[in-house]
Amino acid sequence: MQMIKAAVAHEFGAPLVIEEVQLRAPEGTEVEVTLDAVAICHSDISFAEGGWGGTLPAVYGHEAAGRISAVGPGVKGLAAGDSVVVTLIRACGTCPNCASGSPTVCETPYDGDKGPLKTADGGTLHQGMASGAFAEKVVVEQAQVVKVSEDIPKEAAALIACGVITGVGAVVNAAGLRAGQDVVVIGAGGVGLNAIQGARIAGARRIVAVDMSEEKLAVAKEFGATDGVLASAPKPWRAAQKAMGRGADAVIVTVGAVPAYDAAPRYLAWGGKVIMVGMPHSGDLSSYEPVTMAFMGQGMVGSKMGDVVIQRDIPWMVDLYLQGRLKLDELISGRWSLDQINEAIADTKTGAARRNVILLDR
Repeated sequence: MQMIKAAVAHEFGAPLVIEEVQLRAPEGTEVEVTLDAVAICHSDISFAEGGWGGTLPAVYGHEAAGRISAVGPGVKGLAAGDSVVVTLIRACGTCPNCASGSPTVCETPYDGDKGPLKTADGGTLHQGMASGAFAEKVVVEQAQVVKVSEDIPKEAAALIACGVITGVGAVVNAAGLRAGQDVVVIGAGGVGLNAIQGARIAGARRIVAVDMSEEKLAVAKEFGATDGVLASAPKPWRAAQKAMGRGADAVIVTVGAVPAYDAAPRYLAWGGKVIMVGMPHSGDLSSYEPVTMAFMGQGMVGSKMGDVVIQRDIPWMVDLYLQGRLKLDELISGRWSLDQINEAIADTKTGAARRNVILLDR
């Protein structure tokens, strides 16, 4: 066991506490990664607020990048010193979903209470989202990491671990968007901006951003949106349909808000589908009119982590970034130290931030 510094949640809704915790060495096919950067995702905040339940104390954080510092005896193809992205996608590789190429919905459960973390006195410490990346180091399964080019800065690479693959993947994988089709993206935050640039990369004809903020709609156009619609306007779907000349082939809902889900089907064209990305709190319910969706041949599809296969999808996204075709640096709105994590979370909760990143060397 080694002692590392981590941000620990002891009580839902309370500030995280920076303290020393124990991290065991990697076993089997695990790797230890010394982190350089971890971004703050709204999923971390929802967990820390108790929105999805879970056990405490816990270390959250899952959107990270760093360098491998140790490997377990069963690890192949990775070595100490490798630059990697760390994801929460812990895939067994053998369950029906993994075997059919859908590792984001792996059916093999993981008990984070029995992970590599312990409190300083040896007590149970939950490894949030199979990562526990609000810390100086993590120990995760080899399947959760992807080796990346030394040319990509770690703060940019960290964003690919969740927000980028979730947004871009929702368009290219879950929606299966074809060049020339029309897209509505509800929510122009971190994931929404990535869905927008995913639609641009995929060749969408019209990309309509919908958000409550004029400022965020302006930013959306920098990432590829052709049009912007204020969600607070009366019947905003009509403005979106006017911009497209029809309904959307795909509506990507990137915010975990019930009103967004209630409105989403209204933006659709005949045969279109809603891609469900944003995650409201457990127990929140949405409503829609099934007869309309059935008659118009529409659908609703859940998309977890952009339906990605990380070993397939992360490398091409890194390459597009290195070519200047995928915006990552522009997503970062603030850089903070681990000791400033509560301020970074508060800033993220204002809704104004694109992505706040914790730099572990600060």
